[in-house]
Amino acid sequence: MISFQERVQGVILATALGDAMGATIEKLSYEQIKEMYGRVESLKTNWYKADAPQEVTLGKMRGNGIVTDDTLMTTALIHVYLKEQRHLDAYDLGNEFVKEISYKKTYIPEFGREGLIIDRLFYPEKYIFMRHVLANCEPREGGIGNMINCGAAMYISPIGIVNAGNPKAAYDEAILFAMGHQSSYGLEAAGVLAACVAKAFEENITVDEIVETAIYFAKDGTKQAIIDMTEAARTLRAEKATMDQVITAFQSVIAKYSPMGDDVHRKIEKIGIPSNHYTPSRLFSIEELPMALAFIVLNDGEFYKSIYDGINSGRDTDSIGVMIGVILGAMYGSEVIREEDINLLEDTNKMNLVELSNSFAQVAKSIIIEDIRINEKRKAYLENNC
Repeated sequence: MISFQERVQGVILATALGDAMGATIEKLSYEQIKEMYGRVESLKTNWYKADAPQEVTLGKMRGNGIVTDDTLMTTALIHVYLKEQRHLDAYDLGNEFVKEISYKKTYIPEFGREGLIIDRLFYPEKYIFMRHVLANCEPREGGIGNMINCGAAMYISPIGIVNAGNPKAAYDEAILFAMGHQSSYGLEAAGVLAACVAKAFEENITVDEIVETAIYFAKDGTKQAIIDMTEAARTLRAEKATMDQVITAFQSVIAKYSPMGDDVHRKIEKIGIPSNHYTPSRLFSIEELPMALAFIVLNDGEFYKSIYDGINSGRDTDSIGVMIGVILGAMYGSEVIREEDINLLEDTNKMNLVELSNSFAQVAKSIIIEDIRINEKRKAYLENNC
């Protein structure tokens, strides 16, 4: 039996693993990754921009185990739980979470120094500060107007942990919390991923059951994208398709729900050109979550193979790696992650991820126990009064 603590460790460690491994090749297309690397299957990989001038790298470092904002935001959310020791909502995002990312210094691995997480964040994540601090918005309206992307989903796994075994509660809490950051299908992805993580904590869970959970809770374009992508994955698995065939099929399917394509860079030539991308829609989905679930299905839940395939597929490689990692990390626990990978991640990023996971596991356990106590009181009331 895999202990609760081991599963929590699995989620947090797999966050850093998928993030760091995918970060070296983020924004490259599948073909570019093939041409430059062949295939990435190690944390000890150099960033493709490593030798570029500073005006290109923006002073950042990646490769050889360095994590990005996906991991930093995840640990920030964990620190809010450690402080509050209860379930969270958008008011907590607009209060304690803002403090974590905007006012508390921590080690930023990509900068190689201490700093504020917000200084590292992409604009849709900095939007949290603008809306909650500068605009002083009603917290539940914080996500309105933001660029629709995977920014909330990439760090939402701790909400799945505090609702382990209860995917409905995980979905609800993730939506209530992340609505302070995202809206539309960006918000929806956060809720669905949290539900998947919560479901993956169940004993003897299967990949198909996790996918069924995702489909059950998902709405609109997110739901249909997951259905289509996982169905395609099952067909490709049965056909023993090559990676080239898989990528061609997956990108063809996801194109209906995400117009991003391989050109993910924001160039001056795009300014003023009308587009539906990154705007609210009931028909669209972020790419990363359906992709992550599809690669899990394709590989029948094999941990490293799923992450390898996911990050080598191109585009938002670090977030795809994270989403695969957190689901399978919850499913298998920390034993599935190689010790040398754990050591490299902790040493390179100056993070004690195992210790943080263990502290969080205790808090998450206490939250779950309180939920059970309340449900038992409700049950007793019904039994005595009906």
